[in-house]
Amino acid sequence: MTTKYKFLKPYTFKNGVTVKNRIVIPPMTEAAALENGAISRDELHYFDIHTGGAGMFIAPTMNVSDDGKGFEGEPSVASDKFMPGLTKLAHTMKQNGTKAILQIFHAGRMSNSKILRGVQPVSASAVAALRPNAETPRELKESEIEQIIKDFGEATRRAIQAGFDGIELHGANTYLMQQFFSPHSNRRTDKWGGNFENRTRFALEIIKSVNEAVSKYADDKFIIGYRISPEEIEEPGIRLDDTLKFIDLLADQPIDYLHVSMGYAWRTSLNDKSDKEPIILKIKQTVNNRLPLISVGSIEKPDDAEKIMDAGIDFAAIGRESIREPNWVQKIELNQEDSISYTLSATELDSLGINSAFLDFLYDLHADLHWVDQEQPKDDFDKKLGGVEGN
Repeated sequence: MTTKYKFLKPYTFKNGVTVKNRIVIPPMTEAAALENGAISRDELHYFDIHTGGAGMFIAPTMNVSDDGKGFEGEPSVASDKFMPGLTKLAHTMKQNGTKAILQIFHAGRMSNSKILRGVQPVSASAVAALRPNAETPRELKESEIEQIIKDFGEATRRAIQAGFDGIELHGANTYLMQQFFSPHSNRRTDKWGGNFENRTRFALEIIKSVNEAVSKYADDKFIIGYRISPEEIEEPGIRLDDTLKFIDLLADQPIDYLHVSMGYAWRTSLNDKSDKEPIILKIKQTVNNRLPLISVGSIEKPDDAEKIMDAGIDFAAIGRESIREPNWVQKIELNQEDSISYTLSATELDSLGINSAFLDFLYDLHADLHWVDQEQPKDDFDKKLGGVEGN
């Protein structure tokens, strides 16, 4: 087995948990849950095919509250009734030493009344997202905010009891945790909005809530991660200075890693085109070894992942490539890099566990999966797609 790559070396978190390598499969929505949010057989089949190689596998995001659902086919962790499926999912993902992490979230205003079956979406403030056909959300009452914070704790309890090795708080991709931090979506004047301290309160209270659940229900080897998006393009919106200040605060919280959500690992500022320094390096400097970092975005080949290691980033996440090649790590370990697949054919979908719902979701996202039009092409099968790793 080859050991020439640093990303194949194990990593031990401060809480003593050791993961077998530095490769992570990030949370990627497959839109294949049952209508009520329960884990489907198709999902279990997909994870059974794709797990076992990476050190950590982060499950697709799951809503912690009924009004937190963001899209059709989304799995839920909002009720104990989902425990049988969650338990099966954790068991399926934990093959060959892979750590199973469950990402949890609330979609907030990134939903609509159709998805919520007639219920108006909620957010920090009654401000619609800047996207086509966005609905104006209802501003959350303080009692509702406190309930959602408790819901994150309960979701963590379920993850622990189902057998997951950790949870990841989804504070990225414009969902509710980010909405409270953003000056665009949060126009509140109470303790949950306004200045920097108040806009970070929601996230910090959630971190406290999930830690309380871990202290009560898990041992000290349970992993808590946090995912963050560095910038927004809205005006007003999140800018890098605020994000770096927030990350400096997060680095001292009781969490075990920080997952930086970007479509390209070496992306520079969206708002300051004169700044040529990659954002991930700014974040690394701010964190200053207090937390391990996961970098994601267009990491496909072994050299791409090794470049992340060379920069002193602790983990490299492969998203779209893990869909195309479920044995990416195993083939590298066996010195079979030449057999790694970087394209996807219509004839391979069944063998990769990609059902029609997942395929349609990928098309809707315009994700760049490097489709190869072969014997049985789908309409526009060579269409360029983009952004799976951001979900």
